[in-house]
Amino acid sequence: MTLVVTDAVVLHLFDYLESSRIVRVMTRELGVHSVLARGARRPKSRFGSSLDLFASGVAQFYLKPGRDLSTLGGFDVTRARLGLAEDLDRFAAASALAELALRFAHADPHDQAFAVLTASLDALAAAPPGTATDIGLASAWRFVAALGFGPAVEICCICHAEIPPEDAAPFSHSGGGVVCRRCVVSTPVSRALPADARHALRGWIEGIPTQLRGDAEQRAHLRLLREFLHHHITDGRELRALDAWEASRRRTA
Repeated sequence: MTLVVTDAVVLHLFDYLESSRIVRVMTRELGVHSVLARGARRPKSRFGSSLDLFASGVAQFYLKPGRDLSTLGGFDVTRARLGLAEDLDRFAAASALAELALRFAHADPHDQAFAVLTASLDALAAAPPGTATDIGLASAWRFVAALGFGPAVEICCICHAEIPPEDAAPFSHSGGGVVCRRCVVSTPVSRALPADARHALRGWIEGIPTQLRGDAEQRAHLRLLREFLHHHITDGRELRALDAWEASRRRTA
């Protein structure tokens, strides 16, 4: 066994047997990893209340070669992010972001993606009322880009020709971004992105805050995000947290 000490954020946890929990964390060095917190549900557990959803800290666990489940030795919390539980929109966006990490980050080093994830959760936890959806969309697209499959929004994803920023452009999920007029005849596309939608996507991926103009634009961007991510899923499973986030925004319209 090898003792690993690494920065980590709690993405998911569930009860195991009578007194333990299995915790899914994203780490800076090892990507997404599953750890067993023995006795975590006992009243006098050494973990106390540290293993809360979305909490960041320093994890110590024992890595066993050939096993997917390690034993958690300790978790020292550095950020609890209690603000995420105080607002439904914040929680829905954070849950969708955690789901993206679980599904797409895998067990590989993701230093940049880890930094984006933790900074995004911080921003969501402090989001003023009415801003969580915009911050969540920006976080999701920036996280996708940090993982290496962000969409092309300034150049054609097929021939790499520049598309003027003031133009609307068809979007291809299979191609991975916007498509120019020449390539659209041979490329399957889903919808046309208006110039302001392209501007918002570009800003989010580059880390530039962009505020949308109302619920209709938010719903359109959530639909685009869902369609794009579902296209890149290879195992056929649903993105339940993302679907629930989108459904919650439809109910508030």
